[in-house]
Amino acid sequence: MAHEDDPLEHERASWKPSPGLAVAVSDPVSNPGLPPHRARVTDKDPAAMQRAVRTVYTLFYLSIAGSIWAVAAYMLFPIESGRIVDIRNNNLFIGLGIALALLAIGIGAIHWSKAVMSDKEFVEPRHATRGRDTTREAAIKAFADANEESGFGRRVMIRNSLIAALVASVVPGVVLFRGLAPFNSPEHPHGGDPVYLLEHTMWKKGMRLAHDPSGEPIRAADLTLGSAVHVIPEELAKISHSDGYLEQKAKAIVLLVRLLPEQLVESEERKEWSYNGIVAYSKVCTHVGCPVALYEQQTHHLLCPCHQSQFDVTDHAKVIFGPAARPLPQLPITVDDEGYLVARSDFTEPVGPSFWERH
Repeated sequence: MAHEDDPLEHERASWKPSPGLAVAVSDPVSNPGLPPHRARVTDKDPAAMQRAVRTVYTLFYLSIAGSIWAVAAYMLFPIESGRIVDIRNNNLFIGLGIALALLAIGIGAIHWSKAVMSDKEFVEPRHATRGRDTTREAAIKAFADANEESGFGRRVMIRNSLIAALVASVVPGVVLFRGLAPFNSPEHPHGGDPVYLLEHTMWKKGMRLAHDPSGEPIRAADLTLGSAVHVIPEELAKISHSDGYLEQKAKAIVLLVRLLPEQLVESEERKEWSYNGIVAYSKVCTHVGCPVALYEQQTHHLLCPCHQSQFDVTDHAKVIFGPAARPLPQLPITVDDEGYLVARSDFTEPVGPSFWERH
């Protein structure tokens, strides 16, 4: 039983003398021990302790107020107008609220540990990784002692205010996610409907296919067999970045490929969607929207470099490998009187990740 009560017995059993040379030191360094304990003001004066406790939970309540203000500022200073002054005020006041919430929690926690929690010095011996049951029971007791010394379970005002502050500090972040979602407006009545937005692009009947990014129209006769060309609507080159150039391009970007007509496997309803072996498919991967930019001439496969989805150009761009859930949307094309490739219509299905198909 004596051995069982010795927590260091299993460590002493592993101590072995060093095989090196032993050197006897006449004046070994002595253990200086712990310095004398200095009592804090809050340890000496109960009134000072009460003031420290009030300061801590006041800081935590101040953190709650900062979180509430951040949520209120999100609604009081909207950014839907797009004006710089509105965006600046929105960022300023929301940022001040979040900064106050997090700073008050940090200062309150530090003041709690410095002025309210138990202030005693002790030496904790280092043990092996896996102790005996008595050691594990001692560890559980250490947690109980820590709870008692910190006052977490005893000081209800501090504990409850801290929990409330931590919960409230998350709320502004959750509310800010609302700003990431599209919204309707009188100018854009379908702005909050992602299915509608991705189902309609700049392509329309008679619009010429143009090189990306020059905007130069493409003649069918200029495309060589096996070529793959990155294509945008001709009118896109006339749009400035401030008017939504990137947004429109992200939806309307197309990859144009020329094959032998006999290599294409076309259904009856899509026989008119290609022209003399030339087919056009959306460049936006149907997995998570990455650009499908790699074309293998020998296999006629399109490859998405992000997650390795592969699509068969000869057979309606069907998925033959990878996580993509559906084929790439096909753009119906033909030629105009001058021999330029033009669109027959817009895409007949939403472009991009398959999630947007789920109404």
